[in-house]
Amino acid sequence: MGSGEQFIVWEDMEGERLDTFVAENMENTSRSQVQNLIKAGKISVNGRALKASYQLKLGEEVKVEKPENTPIAIEAQNIPLEIIYQDEDLVIVDKPKGMVVHPAHGNWDHTMVNALLYHIKDLSGINGELRPGIVHRLDKDTSGVMVVAKNDYAHRNLSEQIQVHSIKREYTTLVHGVIKENLGVIEAPIGRSKLDRKKMAVVANGRPAISNYEVTQRFNNYSLVKVALLTGRTHQIRVHFAYIKHSVVGDPLYGSTKKHFNLDSQALHAHLLGFNHPRSGEYMEFSSPLPKYFAEILTELVKLG
Repeated sequence: MGSGEQFIVWEDMEGERLDTFVAENMENTSRSQVQNLIKAGKISVNGRALKASYQLKLGEEVKVEKPENTPIAIEAQNIPLEIIYQDEDLVIVDKPKGMVVHPAHGNWDHTMVNALLYHIKDLSGINGELRPGIVHRLDKDTSGVMVVAKNDYAHRNLSEQIQVHSIKREYTTLVHGVIKENLGVIEAPIGRSKLDRKKMAVVANGRPAISNYEVTQRFNNYSLVKVALLTGRTHQIRVHFAYIKHSVVGDPLYGSTKKHFNLDSQALHAHLLGFNHPRSGEYMEFSSPLPKYFAEILTELVKLG
């Protein structure tokens, strides 16, 4: 066997089968190949050899020994990247709408990782060659601020902060309908939809998910909402607001099939990220202004009255 890879289980991967998790995180590796590696004792979770069906827990570390001939084809690409802040441990990036965070099936290049490899000298090795430095994710069409780890120490520390819900994450979104209350909490478990495996849904046996929200502005048939995430499930905001019948405007997966404001994707922006610096312990907070398309929609709504 050759070199190994290690991965930390993110919030949106908690509860996944071990074989599914590894297959999704390693390039050119099928689930059956992963199962063979598990049988051969080449995959461990927190140092323990476990069954392929083992359901992973948040923050666990998965290590994989892989053959020398596993191809690594993730290239550094000169793609513009807005770096808000950088030091020896981390990078803060303002991700644009339309950029995929990391390579995966169907998107092997022109991702944020390809850009990071070009612009940043060092990135954490945790989460493998496909996701170097990636501590958390944003959907392709969700814009906003993200933190990237430059070394394993910073990566583990930031992952632990996510695990204990001490990282501050706030989003701005435009939703359908006028929400009456100024403040609210959506506490509803999220898991795979039983009707469509490509979608998430509020399901009885899902993972706990909590979204706090504040209505910051009301328009005719729309509400501008600030959302603070206590958990970070896949598509959490989109699923939660669809669940309370106020789907995110432009959301092609959970919202209306009718186009609004000529949008082909969700009006959702990660405007604020706060955390304790992994080395100094100092609290740091970073923000990102609304992207141009979003600001233009709000201007239009104000004019409409």
